[in-house]
Amino acid sequence: MSTAVIIVAAGRGTRAGGEVPKQWQLLAGRPVLAHTLAAFRGMDVVLVIHPEDRTRAEALGVGVRLVEGGATRDASVKAALEALAGTGATRVLIHDGARPFPSAALIGRLVAALDEHPGAAPALAVTDALWRGEAGLVAGTQSRDGLYRAQTPQAFRFEAILAAHRAHPGGAADDVEVARATGLDVAIVEGDEQNLKLTFPGDFARGEAILKGRMMDVRLGNGYDVHAFCEGDHVWLCGVKVPHSRGLLGHSDADVGMHALTDAIYGALAEGDIGRHFPPSDPQWKGAASHIFLRHAADLMAKRGYRLANCDVTLVCERPKIGPHAIEMQSELARIMGVDVGLVSVKATTSERLGFTGREEGIAAIATAALVRA
Repeated sequence: MSTAVIIVAAGRGTRAGGEVPKQWQLLAGRPVLAHTLAAFRGMDVVLVIHPEDRTRAEALGVGVRLVEGGATRDASVKAALEALAGTGATRVLIHDGARPFPSAALIGRLVAALDEHPGAAPALAVTDALWRGEAGLVAGTQSRDGLYRAQTPQAFRFEAILAAHRAHPGGAADDVEVARATGLDVAIVEGDEQNLKLTFPGDFARGEAILKGRMMDVRLGNGYDVHAFCEGDHVWLCGVKVPHSRGLLGHSDADVGMHALTDAIYGALAEGDIGRHFPPSDPQWKGAASHIFLRHAADLMAKRGYRLANCDVTLVCERPKIGPHAIEMQSELARIMGVDVGLVSVKATTSERLGFTGREEGIAAIATAALVRA
């Protein structure tokens, strides 16, 4: 399945003050939208903008599709959905550009909920007492039972929400309202207190505090793996089948580079190594493709609320030559992990004919992964 993201950023946001709309104001030295876009790095993103903001949007320098919005929020979302029609998207996340802190864990919960429901949206239960007011005085109370504070991104099966927007007369507060108007069930998914919507000037100070806390939560892990040569006509390295006069010996497909990277991610999470999660004593993993292991590590990373800051894999061998395949290896590792290729490095070195790699008895790999709180 293919998941697209719509980020709505065509509004003017006057309540936040400032000389430019809130989504273009600076937060920790970068436009708010730059932080929002970073949360969806590696995904297919459509950014809905006001026509006056095109130059600003292009200056962000990120590979997203730009769509000019309408006079209302639902009109802007409909324009983006129409732009995605026919692209093969099967699911879509619709998010407010002024919410710069959606976590990877939250996004994962929403996407998973679409396996069972046509729509899902994050929300937080109302815990404060509720009053009704008149003329500045308390006029009564309101039960908070069953009440929630809605957040975004709101997630839908693509064709269902496209049909709902096409049928809606307009004027909806959010996409859940549009979906429910056509009878779609929308599941409530646990929201996140840090998924703050910047609305008033004071919200920017709260946003700075959230960013400061996130920048402190950095984890590093390293991985090391070795596989001996055996008879064969190719080797698997970082997800790429490389022709060679010999193969690599292992319980799985012996992808030494991917094994090292997988262990680096597990290490950063304090989750042991591949053997803990996929025991070699279990026959079901005999000859298994190593992308299964790396995908599991990436999913565990997201579930724990982290994202990949960057990773680096070094292959140590005399042959085969890695240079001609390095870019393809980077792309394949990025695809498996669901991250931008710019976060993945693959390089190689020889051991100057010293040791087992120098004698061409096998290949070694070293990997480092840096994770940050999503």
